[in-house]
Amino acid sequence: MSAETNRTVVLLAGPTASGKSAAALRLAEELPGVVVNADSMQVYADLRVLTARPSPEEEAQAPHALYGHVDAAHRYSAGEWLNDARRALQEAWAAGRVPIFTGGTGLYFRALEEGLADIPPVPEEVRREVADWAAAGRDALRAKAQALGLPDIPRDRQRLVRALEVFRATGQPLSAFHGSEKPVVPDNARIIRVFIAPEREALRERIARRFHAMLAEGAVEEVERLIARNLPPDLPAMKAHGVRNIAAALRGEISMEEAAQGAINETRQYAKRQMTWARKFMKDWAWADSSAAAAKMALDLLAEAA
Repeated sequence: MSAETNRTVVLLAGPTASGKSAAALRLAEELPGVVVNADSMQVYADLRVLTARPSPEEEAQAPHALYGHVDAAHRYSAGEWLNDARRALQEAWAAGRVPIFTGGTGLYFRALEEGLADIPPVPEEVRREVADWAAAGRDALRAKAQALGLPDIPRDRQRLVRALEVFRATGQPLSAFHGSEKPVVPDNARIIRVFIAPEREALRERIARRFHAMLAEGAVEEVERLIARNLPPDLPAMKAHGVRNIAAALRGEISMEEAAQGAINETRQYAKRQMTWARKFMKDWAWADSSAAAAKMALDLLAEAA
């Protein structure tokens, strides 16, 4: 693998049950790559079934990182994930592999490229102004950044747009807002961004089918083991979709059928929020309507950028 390829990063996002893991696995086998978890619940060792973590068989097909490495008793933070992600990226590159970050936690993807700095919100009129500049092309956008005196102009178009938005809104470069947490993906990396956006009804059906499959694969037993640990109910792991519902059924408060429907409805609402986030913060990504289409799109974009 060339030095240039070794500075490539793939970001593969999508709502829950959209097929991200399958697309990431295909990419990892083709490139070759390392599938790096970017989902805040799939980090927990106690929640393989309910969070739809890759199976042991899938993990054996290609290297995976940051899955199931945190105990449910720990309040794992975005800052901790960012540090772990930084290490995973460097280890993937050192091994000559492409890190493929995949998951549904929007904050993680923003943190990969922006860090966790406390940046003031950008007014909508500034966003429109910068969007007009970007419409004129990358060279015109870079020329505008130079004319405005933007320091440290990023190579990547999306990062440049973000840097100009912040600069116009605050008069300061992005670097002025970075604290101890820096972006994980360096400015000189080649970034491929793909978002999987299935048709709404198809996704709703996938969520229902997947939860019923989880019940058949041991989700109830997984919750029983969590309950036996007497963990505080406000821990992040205890808030995973399905845990509260199944626990209520195990206590006899509702039927297991009611628990399943409640978990399915909550997951559908979560997927809706994920799509809302993506339309706001990931609108410049390449969008695909299926797992297979996303994998092909990523491979095509990598070929174009080579």
